[in-house]
Amino acid sequence: MGKLSVNLCGIELDNPVIPASGTFGFGYEFAELYDINMLGTFSFKGTTKEARFGNPTPRIAETPNGMINAVGLQNPGVEKVVSEELPKLAKCFDKKVMANVSGFSVEEYVYTCEKIDKCDQVGWIEVNISCPNVHGGGMAFGTTPEGAAEVTRAVKAVTTKPIIIKLSPNVTDIVAIAKACEAAGADGISLINTLLGMRIDLRTRKPVIANKMGGFSGSAIFPVAVRMVYQVSHAVNIPVVGMGGVSSAEDVIEMLMAGAVAVEVGAANLVDPYACKNIIEDLPRVMEKYRIDSLRDLKIQ
Repeated sequence: MGKLSVNLCGIELDNPVIPASGTFGFGYEFAELYDINMLGTFSFKGTTKEARFGNPTPRIAETPNGMINAVGLQNPGVEKVVSEELPKLAKCFDKKVMANVSGFSVEEYVYTCEKIDKCDQVGWIEVNISCPNVHGGGMAFGTTPEGAAEVTRAVKAVTTKPIIIKLSPNVTDIVAIAKACEAAGADGISLINTLLGMRIDLRTRKPVIANKMGGFSGSAIFPVAVRMVYQVSHAVNIPVVGMGGVSSAEDVIEMLMAGAVAVEVGAANLVDPYACKNIIEDLPRVMEKYRIDSLRDLKIQ
């Protein structure tokens, strides 16, 4: 057990750094750049029951200190993820990987989680409940405690692996939703997903992305993420994975102090594909600077 190691839902990680879903593909793309086995783990591309092409372009735009995206969960569908993507990953990654699952109905979440749960490579299933509920007027499952609990209970009934529910920050009471997920059987919580944002091009007088609004991420949202991680980690008794604007080893330490047990890095990977590698390599220096001997139990009160 090294000084960088942490434990996430009963599984040991060499370090707490996890590339976030949607920013690291299925991993093997980054394995061409460096040995991705140095990562704690990573959360692979959001997977749905059916293949999805995603939203119309343009669907990504830079903003000061961040970016807006509305990619629309482009993925090949769970059958191909299991039969094609995971075998490719196995050739370059020998650790447990975190699956990320999305759906537009409870039945879709259940179907996809049940398929993923049978994969030996998968250590955790991260369930993104920020998707529109097509049977509920388009409101995301994660916007109410009831909706969040419904998905949590349903996927727990068909899985054996730890279920980590990924929460949206676009709500009025993040703590109530997190507690509802815990009560419904969630093994962990991850947050925050992107904030809802929008920019307008002054020349064209049109929104900068075709979807008009999209997920706002990047370093600008870090203080919001730290606040929500702190609130949730002090309200639940299950592990919290913190994310949102993390771009340095110092940010990782701050998230752990807020109460996270592991930390996901998102938009930074799109700016610099070596971001997670650099953060991991810099952690010992930052730990020494702040006289930190272990990354476990850094949570402040």
